[in-house]
Amino acid sequence: MILDKKTKILIVGLGLIGGSYAKGFSKKGYDVSAIDTDPETIRYALQNGIISKGAVAPSAELVGSADLVIFAVYPRVIVSWIKENQHLFKGGAIITDVTGVKSCIVYDIQELIRKDVEFIAAHPMAGKEVYGVKNSDETIFYQANYIVVPTDKNTFEAIETCKAVGETLEFARISSLPPMAHDEMIGFVSQLTHCIAICLMTCSKSDHLVDYTGDSFRDLTRIARINEDMWSELFMLNKDALLRQMEKFMAEFEVFHSMLKNDDVEGMKNKMRLSTEKRALFDKPKGEN
Repeated sequence: MILDKKTKILIVGLGLIGGSYAKGFSKKGYDVSAIDTDPETIRYALQNGIISKGAVAPSAELVGSADLVIFAVYPRVIVSWIKENQHLFKGGAIITDVTGVKSCIVYDIQELIRKDVEFIAAHPMAGKEVYGVKNSDETIFYQANYIVVPTDKNTFEAIETCKAVGETLEFARISSLPPMAHDEMIGFVSQLTHCIAICLMTCSKSDHLVDYTGDSFRDLTRIARINEDMWSELFMLNKDALLRQMEKFMAEFEVFHSMLKNDDVEGMKNKMRLSTEKRALFDKPKGEN
């Protein structure tokens, strides 16, 4: 399937990311419909031109007309939804997702899904500390990374279609990782950072931190304002990878703790120089190696 303005897109789950996808595609002239269990969400999206059609439950008309179906719901919901409703998919449809863990669902979905449709996983590395379609904003993708997560069961056409989603929504960088490598990387760059932010906010008993903090603490704890249902599910589904990353971090923190305790100023400076060097890679212009 070639992604073009004739492609009919269905988004299942119209929260922050699903709503931002819908806004981005609609503003580019695509026909976007959505399913969300909350009637108010659907009403708001229709009234504000975010989608052209919407419903609170799957229907043969809505699902069956979609060339591209994008799941923006919790991981376990995707699997159960497909089990119950895949008979409604249009033959030849491509199915993708936005969820933050892959190994625990991708292989199960590819095993159970109809042979005349294809599931190709993807992960938009974007978000905000607010939720719901009313806070959706397609510009959150413009400086963000987009990861395509194929397996050996995926066709070239599906992979290219998935990449085209990232290109159309104007992600800054599109890359590819297999499911296990994706989960290991996400355990570090996303889930571990959320764990650190949570612990920073909870390790002090002071109720007056807000009166004394500067930008550094606010920046480090921005993601501590967290959806506990979603993130606890993600942590548990990626438990082994996240535990490995937490153990690596604790070992590195212990090294730095030891340097400070033993007055190893040069050791700390070396760590700081390495940190500065590695962080500078994030500041390079798009496309520069």
